[in-house]
Amino acid sequence: MAQSPIVHSFFDRPTGSLQYVFHDPATMRGAIVDPVWDFCPRAARTGTANADRILAHVRDQGIGVDWILDTHPHADHFSAAVYLSQQLGGVPRAIGEKVSQVQAIWRRLYDDDRLPQDGSPWDRLLADGETFSVGTIPVRVMLSPGHTLASVTYVAGDAAFVHDTLMMPAAGSSRADFPGGDAGMLWDSIRAILDLPAETRLFVGHDYPPKGAEPSCMATVAEQRATNRHVRDGIGRDEFIALREARDRTLPLPAQMLYALQVNLRGGRLPEPNAGGQRFFKVPADLFEMPAMG
Repeated sequence: MAQSPIVHSFFDRPTGSLQYVFHDPATMRGAIVDPVWDFCPRAARTGTANADRILAHVRDQGIGVDWILDTHPHADHFSAAVYLSQQLGGVPRAIGEKVSQVQAIWRRLYDDDRLPQDGSPWDRLLADGETFSVGTIPVRVMLSPGHTLASVTYVAGDAAFVHDTLMMPAAGSSRADFPGGDAGMLWDSIRAILDLPAETRLFVGHDYPPKGAEPSCMATVAEQRATNRHVRDGIGRDEFIALREARDRTLPLPAQMLYALQVNLRGGRLPEPNAGGQRFFKVPADLFEMPAMG
């Protein structure tokens, strides 16, 4: 029987993002998954309220953090991985090794030759099938492309952190129309996740509850296979691709996307400052289409 980490979720309502701390109860060693660095697009101002909640939790619980893990370079929020690493004494940060391909795409789209394209902003690049441990909990890396080329799932004992690959069953799946995304690859990644043991807890990266309601963050493999509106058993690959692509054509870009990728492809750092110490975002005009309405 797979070991069972204790998982605590943190919700950022403005972006609908779910962040996680999981730990091994036997050793109190843990990891942070997809932390949010707050950002206000109107003021172009960053903040640390989300990350500070995580810091308070690990310190209050006595969790020793071994890793800060990104599942992919996010388009809807900034990563707080660098800030948390600094606050925790240099905890190593990791992401899937395919991030270099995403960096290369956006280096061209931003026309920014200072944007790295070799994965160097992270301490470790993780390959598909690679394993490591958090305390006594084994963690396996599953390459899960489709939402992005670099998306990975972290399978930690009986828990899997799937982030923007699956949503909660009533919502279905996440979009696959960003540069490098692909609905067919997303289907293949989801089916590989749904081949995990039925009792595996799948922790998703987003939920969008109505005002005043609490988010949902977890469904088992069995629950996803039985009830997920996009990928439940009986739905085929072609049907999913047609549904996903039609849905994606109606979606606006995330409000923070053109800012966030400049930060997240640097591992959670703002662009380099100018000679006077001021940092600037570079936003390409007329690069993306407006979504179809209706």
